[in-house]
Amino acid sequence: MTSAILSYLIFAVPALIILAAVYDMFTMTIPNAISLALLALFVVIAPFVAPDWTTPLMHLGAGAIVLAIGIGLFALGWVGGGDVKLAAATVLWIGFGGMIEYLFVAALAGGALTLAILALRRLPLPEFAMSWGWLDRLHDSRNGVPYGIALAIAAIVVLPTTPLWLGAVSA
Repeated sequence: MTSAILSYLIFAVPALIILAAVYDMFTMTIPNAISLALLALFVVIAPFVAPDWTTPLMHLGAGAIVLAIGIGLFALGWVGGGDVKLAAATVLWIGFGGMIEYLFVAALAGGALTLAILALRRLPLPEFAMSWGWLDRLHDSRNGVPYGIALAIAAIVVLPTTPLWLGAVSA
């Protein structure tokens, strides 16, 4: 695969993660197609940029662990299914080396996002915004928080520092 193609493909990764955040904000869902596309890009790109064959396997292991733990949290009703799949697909790119940092930044961003949404929910919606379905959903206290936004913020912070990303960008 040429370096030009790799360069285009690698920048689809943050674009997809940002798209997931936008979907989550506007619809409170993250399409499975986004997580599957992140997985497909990993399968296509990782063999060309990983320093050895064990690196992609370790990244798959990191993603699998996040997915397994996330499924448990989903079963308890603590997180959404789309969030679990997005986090696992993102950790697939980040690997074990950046996984803790990613989850820490996601927790901080998620806490700030939650506090901001809870504060805004205490205020009445302006009349002109009452017809905006997405804002009404965010404002409704019966709904959760679109955590995909926090996951995307964490990915944008951590992903550019990871060896796999740096290898793909410099290829």
